[in-house]
Amino acid sequence: MNVSEVLLRPTITEKSTLLQEEGQYTFQIAPKANKTLVKQAVEQHFGVKVIGVNITVNRGKRKRYGPRFKKQPDVKKAVVTLRAGDRIDLIEGL
Repeated sequence: MNVSEVLLRPTITEKSTLLQEEGQYTFQIAPKANKTLVKQAVEQHFGVKVIGVNITVNRGKRKRYGPRFKKQPDVKKAVVTLRAGDRIDLIEGL
């Protein structure tokens, strides 16, 4: 898997913005990505030093549409902890 295909998008929520103050950033990642690929991708793309990576898989919910059930897609997220002093500017223009 190519390093540029690992990070899909940053996760911008209220909880993730609070984690940014502690040097932790959240990203939605590719389903086949692992911790080492995420670490390499963040270090290469943003030019920062990554200390730790935690990965969670949120299973998609089942939704009912009349008599049928459909399953929403699974989402794989990574919480990346950076070295003290390093920052990533996810939202520019504020």
